[in-house]
Amino acid sequence: MGENPKCLDKGIVVWLTGLPGSGKTTLATRVAEKLRREGYRVEVIDGDWARKTISLGAGYTKEERRIHLHRIAWVARLLARNGVIVLCSFVSPYNDVREMIKNIISEEVPFKLVYVKCPVEECIRRDPKGLYKKALRGEIKHFTGISDPFEEPENPDLVIDTYRDDIETNTGKLYRFVKELIE
Repeated sequence: MGENPKCLDKGIVVWLTGLPGSGKTTLATRVAEKLRREGYRVEVIDGDWARKTISLGAGYTKEERRIHLHRIAWVARLLARNGVIVLCSFVSPYNDVREMIKNIISEEVPFKLVYVKCPVEECIRRDPKGLYKKALRGEIKHFTGISDPFEEPENPDLVIDTYRDDIETNTGKLYRFVKELIE
């Protein structure tokens, strides 16, 4: 972090949604690093970390996901109201649950939804954690894109296509989007 941290009066929450393996956390992490180098206070909250900490034991049914993401929305809101830029990276596959998240957060701080778009076939090809292989063999229940639906966001604030555009292009798009929100 820079010598004089840039303390925002109010932070923001940028929520990245998309299929597993679409590139959400990679994008969030890269943008967070750029912003931290400029002195901003930034937190990345992603599904893997959250399920090991604040939502330990959370399941994957629609209702379990709703409860899990309800918790995350409140944590993000608390951080943002204290001047932190919060980049949340969650599959968050249902429109009604994303609407709940937006309602919780936007009561107090700006909320922006970013759709990290990538065809399921490409996510299966990438399969960074081997989860699609397991889901296709029936070893994982409620796996988004295989045995559970992913509802495309109806009105995202930004769409980033990780199939058509490379990581540098997409990092730049998300970075510029966040910078416009905080300046």
